[in-house]
Amino acid sequence: MNDDGIKNNWDRIATAVVLGRAGSKGLPRKHVRLVAGVPMIARSVGHALAARSVGRVLCSTDGEAIASAAAAVGAEIVDRPASLAGDLATVDSAVRQAVETVEDTSEIVVILYGNIPVRPAGLIDRAVARLVETDADSVQSYSSVGKHHPFWTCRVDDEGRVGAWEENDVFRRQDLPAAYIPDGGVIAVKRESLFQIDPARPHAFLGLDRRGVLNPRGSVIDVDDEIDLLVAEAILQRSQSDHGVAEARSGVHA
Repeated sequence: MNDDGIKNNWDRIATAVVLGRAGSKGLPRKHVRLVAGVPMIARSVGHALAARSVGRVLCSTDGEAIASAAAAVGAEIVDRPASLAGDLATVDSAVRQAVETVEDTSEIVVILYGNIPVRPAGLIDRAVARLVETDADSVQSYSSVGKHHPFWTCRVDDEGRVGAWEENDVFRRQDLPAAYIPDGGVIAVKRESLFQIDPARPHAFLGLDRRGVLNPRGSVIDVDDEIDLLVAEAILQRSQSDHGVAEARSGVHA
């Protein structure tokens, strides 16, 4: 295997679909907001292009500015119809429309949200590798819930009465059982599963055998509001600064 955990014969076996819906109420125009000087959608496209397991990168969008930013860095643009761009449209329906429109026949489809400008290096390849190695239906990335654990989640009624979401007697964070939440970093799914449609089961496209890959908490930044945007900006600027320092040190010792 190479450094990304992908066997050479697995190179370029997947098609990535980057999703960038124009309508965003929490953070208007979020997909084209600059994050450390780069449009947010372009960063997701860049992550897909950098993955050794991805051979084709599509961007599904209904926004001209999003399409322009994604195309500028190498994505193929697929126009998303209005029927699949509303608040009630599902992720899988948009992805299916994208691959059908360009008549793509890849057996593995990687789904990337365009509002995630920060992902760990090699994440996409790790997900594809696990999908192939396990022959699962889908692989999704997860991060630890950290201190926001379901054991410490409560219900508060209209009169302020507090009740535990799940009864337990855990008071120390160190004693909490491991719990994870989908972080939005990547979904890798078999084409066969992607085209399983069941209106009664919104996640039917993920199949029955669902696997996961784990990310360090905070290594994926899902931007939905101004605070998320500030966090992503800070992380990327620090990364660029650290890279510059490393290059300078390398030059000194060359």
